[in-house]
Amino acid sequence: MSEHPLSAWESYYVIVGSSGAALIGMQFVVMTLIAERRSLAGGDAIKAFGSPTVVHLTLALFISEVMSAPWSTLRPPFVTIPLCGVSGLTYSVIVLRRTRKQKDYVPVWQDWVWYAILPSIPYLALTVSAWLLDTEMALFTIAGSALVLLLIGVHNAWDSITHIVVGGAEAAAAAAKAADGESPH
Repeated sequence: MSEHPLSAWESYYVIVGSSGAALIGMQFVVMTLIAERRSLAGGDAIKAFGSPTVVHLTLALFISEVMSAPWSTLRPPFVTIPLCGVSGLTYSVIVLRRTRKQKDYVPVWQDWVWYAILPSIPYLALTVSAWLLDTEMALFTIAGSALVLLLIGVHNAWDSITHIVVGGAEAAAAAAKAADGESPH
């Protein structure tokens, strides 16, 4: 009896999936910090920048779970994964609209790259993965997409944290100046 094609990927998906789960937890901590400093970010900014990070990490976790399940054939994951891609592409359009609509923060070009453009690439790859003629190529495409979503999540979670820390320090400095009777600018 030959070995199942997904069995060689088990450790890979355990690492990607558990990393995604841990980072989702970290993002909840970030949201708690934002809630404590409510003046730093409004709901629209969180929908544009915080929620996509959780979605990307959740999809990396979900892909890892789908690819780690004990399927008897490759058909179930090769049907499920492209649906994740289509869902991700649809969500990318929603994020783009939310980013343009929100007024709490003016995105710089790096924000457009990391929050709008880069996530679309693995979602597109996942969408076409089922139509790849070579099973090995499809498996590597799916694995690479999950890893890219994880790395985007790492970057964006770190970006959120540094924004909160820097914004918090700037707000504290402005408050201290105002308390001393100085103009904040």
